[in-house]
Amino acid sequence: MPSLDDLKKRIKSVKSTQKITKAMKMVAAAKLRKAQESAEKGRPYSQKMQNIILNLTKSINDPQNAPKLLVGTGEDKKYLCVVLTADRGLCGGFNSNICKLAKTNFKKILGEGKELNIITVGSKGHDQIKREYGKYVIKKFSFKDKKNISFNEADEVGKEIISLFNQNKFDKCIIFYNNFKNVITQIPQAQQIIPTETKNLKEDNNENFSYEFEPEEDEILEDLLPKNISTQVFKALLENAASEQGSRMTAMDNATRNAGDLVDKLTIDYNRSRQASITKELIEIISGAESL
Repeated sequence: MPSLDDLKKRIKSVKSTQKITKAMKMVAAAKLRKAQESAEKGRPYSQKMQNIILNLTKSINDPQNAPKLLVGTGEDKKYLCVVLTADRGLCGGFNSNICKLAKTNFKKILGEGKELNIITVGSKGHDQIKREYGKYVIKKFSFKDKKNISFNEADEVGKEIISLFNQNKFDKCIIFYNNFKNVITQIPQAQQIIPTETKNLKEDNNENFSYEFEPEEDEILEDLLPKNISTQVFKALLENAASEQGSRMTAMDNATRNAGDLVDKLTIDYNRSRQASITKELIEIISGAESL
């Protein structure tokens, strides 16, 4: 049975933790508004970029000579998986859910006898991936020192992906991230960005126009496709930023509630122990008085 002093210290410690989790919840809530706004603003741009590529793809006269970023190498032997997670923890299952989806794909790729290379973006994801798949990790990105993620960071990752593709290091590239739905729900996503999956693109029915391209479609795609890689990575980073804050807000709210419940339980134990101690002392005093 813990002593009264131990219980008092435990209660004080839990209350201090409760104050920290409550403060973190408020900070996450403040950051969430901006992150959610950025993610929602980035979605139309990303979708429009995909629609433009779809429109250009339909106008290509010679698919055999189309850009490799669009049609791929024609093989399905080597995979590059880019796992985008956070650089900080205390955000519930945010990082674990992304890594769980990524590991499922890793097992499938390796189970089919295909070659696997991994790029991790975010130290928390790297820590989880390296335990089991460390030998497949070829590059690690961490933007822990960046206050806000910008397109420059996404472009850095995008250029690395394109550089590896030009070196014939992979045939297909898949990115893993969390799609922000609301504060409670963030959905892990696996999106193939090389080659571009045109069959999954949504065509804008309001833009069924006939275009004339200058220069030719192939030349436009040569410039547009590399930018699209960085754009899709940036969209994933924005979705992750909103998902991270939403998950952290929920996790800290739960932690604050649990700390409150624990304080109540410890307070009851403290009061019971204190009452038992007082009763014992009274019995000893009465017994001593009666013996005299």
